[in-house]
Amino acid sequence: MTSTTPPSRYGKPSIALHWLMLVLIAAVYACIELKGNFPKGSDTRELLKQWHFMLGLSVFALVLLRILARLLSKTPPITPNPPAWQNALAKLMHLALYGLMLGLPLAGWLILSAAGKPIPFFGLELPPLLEKNPDLAGQIKEVHETVGVIGYWLIGLHAVAALFHHFVSRDDTLKRMLPGRD
Repeated sequence: MTSTTPPSRYGKPSIALHWLMLVLIAAVYACIELKGNFPKGSDTRELLKQWHFMLGLSVFALVLLRILARLLSKTPPITPNPPAWQNALAKLMHLALYGLMLGLPLAGWLILSAAGKPIPFFGLELPPLLEKNPDLAGQIKEVHETVGVIGYWLIGLHAVAALFHHFVSRDDTLKRMLPGRD
């Protein structure tokens, strides 16, 4: 017999993927920010760039799993239900975050492809998606960097919204995604 009562929390796979991706995304940003502290061409700088690429591609792979998990499970309702405008903004924010998690790694892969550089992925070399075209690589890199900066704001707004719901609205928005016992 299946229950008709909606779940009060996200499923364990969705919760685990959410927090794992937070850690991965923080590591991706940390690698690219820290690389600037080392001279061009240095081993440490090159290693940080390589980890930035590999962790970014990991986000890309995991977001596909996360989308699948989201499609296969029910989204728990927020209790009490927020105003319609907040629900609409939340949907837009989630679309933007998913776009970020799909688009930035894909852009990184395209940059390396167009630059004619290897695409490292934990001991593997992924195939290029484009023919070598340094001008195109530069253009995609500019977009990638701009969207990366926008990502800081989106992630920050997402976190602030969760805290707002928890401490001001006093609903269960945040609790639905926290790890713990059901």
